[in-house]
Amino acid sequence: MPLLPVLSSLLSRASRALGLESVDAFPPGHRYPHTRWDRAYFDIASDLTADRMETAICEAITNTPMVFAHITHPTPRMQRALLAIIHARLRRGGTAPTDLVAMLIDACDSPRTPEALPGLRAALASTDGYDPSMRIAHLQAWLADMPAAFDVIEAPVRVRG
Repeated sequence: MPLLPVLSSLLSRASRALGLESVDAFPPGHRYPHTRWDRAYFDIASDLTADRMETAICEAITNTPMVFAHITHPTPRMQRALLAIIHARLRRGGTAPTDLVAMLIDACDSPRTPEALPGLRAALASTDGYDPSMRIAHLQAWLADMPAAFDVIEAPVRVRG
């Protein structure tokens, strides 16, 4: 076996273990294997746990919602971070969060994207073939009628030992 590929593989594993590189996906074996993000918008160190990676991404969405557009197949928790912002803007009135709803529609149109809210996929499916602005308006109305079910405090599970 050639030495160069072996050394390259070992160096790559060491770099990842030490957190010296930025990752664009969860570690192998994660329950959301299709979720990807753009490293240019999310500086996620490779030595973080999957839960801490997801927390960092959700915080980035909360602080700058437009970064959601740079995630492929977002997890339900990532979607709920965006949904919380959409819901807050809908409650406040003023300008509708059409740009955020459009990002949500783009993300959730894929069958590989898990459903964050019961009925969300059905609400989107009912507008298949509609003009994009009509899909956005329909989903905004659907979200406005929903109770704040996604305003759930997510806390880590504590294991007693």
